[in-house]
Amino acid sequence: MTDSTIQKSLKHNVIFNLLDGASFGFGLGFASFTTILPLFVSTLTNSALLIGLIPAIHNVGWQLPQLLTAGKLSRMERYKPLVMLMTINERLPFLGFAIVALLIPKIGSELALILTFALLIWQGLGAGFTANGWQNLLSKVIPAEGLATFLGIQSAASNLLGSVSAILAGIALVNIKQPYNYPAVFLAAFIAFIFSWLFLNQTKEPPRTISPAQINSMPMWQNIRNILHRDKVFTGFLVSRFISQFGMMAFSFYTIYAVKKLGMSNITVGIMTSILFITQTVANPVLGWLADRWSRKWILVFGGLCNVLSVVLALLIHNTTLFALPFILYGIANTAYWTIGMTIALEFGSFEEKPTYVGLSNTLAAPATFFAPLLGGFLADLFSYSVTFYVSIFFGVVTFFLLIYLARAPLNKIEVNSQK
Repeated sequence: MTDSTIQKSLKHNVIFNLLDGASFGFGLGFASFTTILPLFVSTLTNSALLIGLIPAIHNVGWQLPQLLTAGKLSRMERYKPLVMLMTINERLPFLGFAIVALLIPKIGSELALILTFALLIWQGLGAGFTANGWQNLLSKVIPAEGLATFLGIQSAASNLLGSVSAILAGIALVNIKQPYNYPAVFLAAFIAFIFSWLFLNQTKEPPRTISPAQINSMPMWQNIRNILHRDKVFTGFLVSRFISQFGMMAFSFYTIYAVKKLGMSNITVGIMTSILFITQTVANPVLGWLADRWSRKWILVFGGLCNVLSVVLALLIHNTTLFALPFILYGIANTAYWTIGMTIALEFGSFEEKPTYVGLSNTLAAPATFFAPLLGGFLADLFSYSVTFYVSIFFGVVTFFLLIYLARAPLNKIEVNSQK
C-alpha cells in the first residue's frame, strides 16, 4: 500500500466517512444513552441502579473487547469486511428498542425491561468489537498527518447533527401520543444508522501486505505485563483514567434527577441533550488545538476541574434553565478525558506496540466504567441522588490531583517528538 494509493481515493473516503459520522450522530441524538434511553427505562422502573447501568453497559461494551481484537486485526490485510459485519450489531438493536417500546402494552413493563437491557448489551458489545477495526480502517485510508483534523471535523459533524435530532426527539416525545412516541424516536435513530452504514460501506480500502517479521510472536498477556512493569508513566496515566470514571458517575443521573427533583420537561431534556452535543462540537477542535500547541496533560487537568464544577453546580442549581451549565461543563470534561485522553494513549510505545497501548487504555478502564454508575445508582437508591453527587465530587477531586501528579504523559507536540 503506497501513499499514492491512499491519495487516489482520499477525497472519496473523506466525504463518505464524514457523512457516516454525521448520520451516526444524527441517530444518537434520537436515542442518547445519557438522556433519551434512561428516560425510556424510567417509564419501566424506578430503580436508579438500573437506570445508571445504561451508559455503563454502552461504554463498557465499547471499551472491553478492544484489547481482545488487537491480535486478530494486526494480521488482517483488509479491515472493512469485518467492520461492516460487526457494526450491524451496534445498529440493529435500535430497531429492537422501537419494537419493544411498541409492545409494552402487550408484554408488560417487566419483560420490556429485560428485553431492553438484553438489547443494550448486544449494542454495546457490537460497538466494542467494531471499534478497534474502525479506528484502524480510518488510520489506513486517511493520511497520518491529516487524521486528527479529520476526526475532529467528523466528531463536530456528529455532535452538530446529534444536537438537532436531540431537540426533535424531545418534541416527538411530547407531541406523539403514547405508546407511539418512544417507538417513533427509536425508529428514527435506526433509519439514520442505516444511512450511516451505507456511507461507511463506500469506503475504499486498499489491501496491505503483511510480512512474518511484522507479526509479534510474544503472547499477549506477557506483552501486557512487560509494558505495565517497565512503563511507569503509562501506568500512572491508567490509574487516573480508571479513577476518573467514578468522578464522572454523577452525569448518568443528571436527566432523571432534573426531571424528578426539579420538574424538568421532556422538551427541556431534549434541549439539554442538544446543548451537550453543541458543547462537544465546539470543545473537540478547541481543546485539540490547545492540547497540540500547549499541553495535553494540562488540558486533562482542566477537564478534571470542569468535571468537579459540573457536579457541584448540579447540586446547587434549582432552576431547570440554568441546569444547562452542568451539561456544558460535563461536555468539556468528557471531551478532555476521552478525546485528548485517546490522543495521549497514542503517544506511548513504539509503532508495533501502539495497538496494545490503546487497547490497554480502554480495556483496563472498562471495570470502572461499569461499576461507577452502578455505585452511583446504589447510593441513589439507598440514600439520595445528592449522596451520589457528593461521592462523585470526591472522586473527581482525587482524579484532579492524580492528573497533576501521576499522569505525566507527553505534554505537547515538541516533547512527543523529542522522545521518539
